[in-house]
Amino acid sequence: MRRKLELIYFDAGGGHRAAAHALQEVIRQQQRPWDLELVNLFEVLDPQGMFRKLTGAAPEAYYNRRLARGWTVGLAQELRVLQGLIRLFHTSLVTRLQRHWDTHRPDLVVSLIPNFNRALFEAAQSRLPGVPYVTVLTDMADHPPHFWIEPGQRQHIVCGTARALAQARAAGYEDEQLSLTSGMLLRPSFYAPRLADRSAAMLALGLDPAQPTGIVMFGGQGSMQMLRIARELGDRQLILMCGHNQALAERLRAQPSEAPHAVVGFTQDVARHLQLADYFIGKPGPGSLSEALQQGLPVITLSGAAIMPQERYNVVWLTQAGFGLALPSWREVARGVAEMVDHLPVFQARVRRYDNRAIFEVPEIFAALMAHARSPAGPAERWLDAALVA
Repeated sequence: MRRKLELIYFDAGGGHRAAAHALQEVIRQQQRPWDLELVNLFEVLDPQGMFRKLTGAAPEAYYNRRLARGWTVGLAQELRVLQGLIRLFHTSLVTRLQRHWDTHRPDLVVSLIPNFNRALFEAAQSRLPGVPYVTVLTDMADHPPHFWIEPGQRQHIVCGTARALAQARAAGYEDEQLSLTSGMLLRPSFYAPRLADRSAAMLALGLDPAQPTGIVMFGGQGSMQMLRIARELGDRQLILMCGHNQALAERLRAQPSEAPHAVVGFTQDVARHLQLADYFIGKPGPGSLSEALQQGLPVITLSGAAIMPQERYNVVWLTQAGFGLALPSWREVARGVAEMVDHLPVFQARVRRYDNRAIFEVPEIFAALMAHARSPAGPAERWLDAALVA
């Protein structure tokens, strides 16, 4: 019997949509008997697009513009304002979500987003009794209160780090409600065989295969901080990934440098470009860090107040594991690169020991959740055996 799954995402930051597409891709490759629907939360909450009509932009556009410009200071306060508004309009949010599930009858509801899990869970419980609700964290840790983990909900939570698992337990979740994976969700392309001719691919970008090469990446929107990084590293060979930020790409191409700087616009083949580099420079987002590490690249990133609050633990995790360096400012990036290049074999050896298989582990968790939900052997909340929790 075919099962229906809903994967709920939004476009704030891009990582939530990326996780949804990664799961969609691997589930199709595995030919599971599941019908997947990717649901943009904001389209459910505002089906007529009134917010866009009133403001001229999608709800997440302001957030994404700030990321593209590197304006992350103050986001902690703005997050609390957003959460206050969500609590204020909680009843209205639940009502709109209930309308959605009046006409959609999935066998599993998967949330890939923070902040809205209380409203999502309550609406699903009221309209889909017995249907499991699972939150898959796309961050390495929660940022309580009311971010990823809502205390007291009879739901399942998938954590990508021991830190997130400990936070869920501290919030009152039992082991049978929790699963620990080996990392963050990545598209299956990051597990494909490596390039057969790396040198030829580098030469095609105007790069010298014999020189240490850094790749600079700030997610799908790029960041204007890359202009400073490229200036500070004018004597270092770089690949500069600009994503959808065409204005940034044009400015980087016009900026002189002593060493080759290859500027790359939006591409679906991020994994291939990462394979051309020896180390990674960028913000400590969970997706970017995980993509770099999966391709064997140690990381140079930032620490401190300029980092988004939900990403600050990522820096702790990275440095404690010895997978990279954290700098107080991009003004220090030349020093950081010098240190990284001087100890590159040591950093790369540590990174090679990291084995993230989360994208293949999560569908198994989904299958177990649906099987246990329909099993007469025990109550519905006992979806998984404790063995699934490390």
